[in-house]
Amino acid sequence: AMRQSGLLAAAAAYALDHHIERLADDHAHARRLADGLAGLDGITVVPPDTNIVFVDLAPGKDGRAIVQAAAERGVRCTGLYRLRLVTHLDVSRDDVDHAVRVLREIL
Repeated sequence: AMRQSGLLAAAAAYALDHHIERLADDHAHARRLADGLAGLDGITVVPPDTNIVFVDLAPGKDGRAIVQAAAERGVRCTGLYRLRLVTHLDVSRDDVDHAVRVLREIL
């Protein structure tokens, strides 16, 4: 049986061989997401270097409630004081725009 690390290495090798050019799309989607949220009161968006966007919540913002409300509208994120949002192969530009709309309403 292949160990878990071997499975992860195989997945990473496949991604590098078949999806490396797509990483630029993921990074662009992350920038679009960050730009769409930037400037909202009560949050600080960390400019992304990769496909991960971090959103720092001001004191008093309820991260648990935000994550729950976002999930109910089809947007997955994690965090209590700092939200973490990730773009990837299965996240389209339309998905990013939906996430921006939802999070702007919630935040």
